[in-house]
Amino acid sequence: MAEAAIRAVAKAPIREVSTWDRIKANRDVLGACFMIPAAGFLILFLAYPLGLGIWMSFTDARIGRSGNFIGLENYEWLLDDDSFINATLFTISYTVIASAFKFAIGLYLALLLNKYIPFRAIVRAVILIPFIVPTVLSAIAFWWIFDPQFSIISWSLRKIGLISGNIDFLGVPLNAQASVIFANIWRGVPFIAITLLAGLQTVPPSLYEAATLDGATPWQMFRHITYPLLTPIIAVVMTFSVLFTFTDFQLIWAMTRGGPVNATHLMATLSYQRGILGGRLGEGAAIATAMVPFLLAAIMISWFGLQRRKWQHGEGND
Repeated sequence: MAEAAIRAVAKAPIREVSTWDRIKANRDVLGACFMIPAAGFLILFLAYPLGLGIWMSFTDARIGRSGNFIGLENYEWLLDDDSFINATLFTISYTVIASAFKFAIGLYLALLLNKYIPFRAIVRAVILIPFIVPTVLSAIAFWWIFDPQFSIISWSLRKIGLISGNIDFLGVPLNAQASVIFANIWRGVPFIAITLLAGLQTVPPSLYEAATLDGATPWQMFRHITYPLLTPIIAVVMTFSVLFTFTDFQLIWAMTRGGPVNATHLMATLSYQRGILGGRLGEGAAIATAMVPFLLAAIMISWFGLQRRKWQHGEGND
């Protein structure tokens, strides 16, 4: 019987391995197949518009016609454009100042909320409100708060006798720039605070207990325990913060439209004004494309920083 069974198995036809069987057996190929839909989505809605925008920046395209290839003429013209230079400088200062304040305030709030305080869950929910409220609604609220005639800030300062007249928040260039930066900080702090708070929840309490037994001060525990372990999270969250701030559009456009006298124009709002409202698509695409090197620099700083093990663990480089 055994010999007969062996002969039957030997005579049985060997099933040919299909391509699908090979794919299922190869995890790398199978993973790539699952990524195809997401890759197609990114190519269709991100890569293609970016490539089209870069191509249009080398043309004199306008609304209604495709335009002709003109090389670097749009970029050469922008280098002599005071509005573009001012928008670039304000975009950089807007991003640096707002991101620095958002990080400082967000880190403080995260450390505070990580402690056992009364109604901690309610406070966490309240802090999230500025971030979850639609940007346009926030901009309209700030537009009312900074109104030259009905500003609640001016009214309060007049009541306590600190000023004699209303402050023109959005009508004076320096005041307008400070106002939009303040509004951006107010909206961005919750994102950083909650993200860093999530990171703090992963720090083992035993480290703090051991440091306390060794006589470490709160500053020493923050410097040698909290900050090193939070460094990778800080790198990621600040990269996102810089990208969101640098490309901000809704807040500025709803509050000031880039005014007064183009003082609050960011590169994104100036690109929209020139390309869509002004009809000069090539010029608007050139301004938008000029943002790419700054964004890549922010991403590369975070990427290479995370690849360095010593930096990731908060250690110095010898």
